[in-house]
Amino acid sequence: MENGKDPKGKRNGGTLLSTQSPLWLELVFLACLTLWPTSDGMAVMVISWCLTLHTMWLLVQLHELTPGTRFDRYIDLARHAFGPKLGPWIVLPQQLIVQVGVNIVYMVTGGTCLQKFVEMVCTDCTKLRHSYWIIIFGSTHFLLSQLPNFNSVYGVSLAAAAIYSTIAWAGSLSKGRQPDVSYAYKKMSGADSIFRVFNALGQISFAYAGHAVALEIQATIPSTPEKPSKVAMWKGAMGAYFVNAICYFPVAIIGYWAFGQDVTDNVLVALQKPSWLIAAANLMVVVHVLGSYQVFAMPLFDLMEKGLAKKYNVPSGLPLRVVVRSTYVAFTLFMAVTFPFFGDLLGFFGGFGFAPTSYFLPSIIWLILKKPKPFSIHWLVNWVKAFTVGIFIGVFIMLASTIGGFRNIIADSSSYDFYQ
Repeated sequence: MENGKDPKGKRNGGTLLSTQSPLWLELVFLACLTLWPTSDGMAVMVISWCLTLHTMWLLVQLHELTPGTRFDRYIDLARHAFGPKLGPWIVLPQQLIVQVGVNIVYMVTGGTCLQKFVEMVCTDCTKLRHSYWIIIFGSTHFLLSQLPNFNSVYGVSLAAAAIYSTIAWAGSLSKGRQPDVSYAYKKMSGADSIFRVFNALGQISFAYAGHAVALEIQATIPSTPEKPSKVAMWKGAMGAYFVNAICYFPVAIIGYWAFGQDVTDNVLVALQKPSWLIAAANLMVVVHVLGSYQVFAMPLFDLMEKGLAKKYNVPSGLPLRVVVRSTYVAFTLFMAVTFPFFGDLLGFFGGFGFAPTSYFLPSIIWLILKKPKPFSIHWLVNWVKAFTVGIFIGVFIMLASTIGGFRNIIADSSSYDFYQ
């Protein structure tokens, strides 16, 4: 809905759970972020956690900025802040990159963990190519994307994420510190080292992609003057960030402690025993990304279907839904099979789209719309974030991690047998 009018303050379908899950479901494996020694990596992760929690609070507050009007989508809020012509150009490209990028990465993640699960459960089975497993996983979304909502899947996905993250750090702890573990920088050329760090910055940005769909989620929560939606949404966001910290920070810390510089993008790949437990963890990842893929795809489905119906006067209904959603699933599946480089994709998409939408755009919009009193706490915090963090750090992350991720994709693809 565009600037959804809410005269009675009633909405259907919103649950507190649906506000929680997407905000941290995208943080697949923080162990892949530990490309620096522990102190550097942890400092960046903690700072990012704090910065994005604040920008999430800003978005929650801005959702019902104008009485009687709810900004149901990021693009609606951007139109209100920057104008009907400039607003979409500022927000929509980044938001599309975030949502499409997340879905491509989820395709790769789901296929990889499905392969790992089957190979551990059935050691005598014929081994299939990695690309086949991505196709098998992706094919399920041709059916799942036709369903009207995923309220029930959110809960299962949330529980699965908590389970596999616990298994990941507990498994790393039980495996213990490896005999020849090293915490030094990986030995590589100066250029390689710089690009890998750039890519890691994008991976951290990727971890906080929930801002791109936060307003769409809040739009499903009933709101009244006595109990505005921002109350329930903020509780959900706080809960999500708390779960984020207790589930995934241990994965990064303990995973790096156990494996050092040799930690893999997916720490579960390095864990082999007990096989039944690691297999179960990989299965939980599959369940988790099945639901979280739809979290980020649903707003896009709605945008494309409404856009086509309006522009070409196509009647809304099942035929349009099948064509639009199946085409989108096929596109993300094709990209995942073609470029199955998990860590590189995180860095590329994380920098180009996630840094603006999660780190500094909410602060800029807040300053434009709320006009806080000069030199007040809100004014100082948002000016510092919008310009110090936004222009210097945020733009640097956006450019550097995009370059690093793109360069790593090219480097990895040069030695990769496509569609194998």
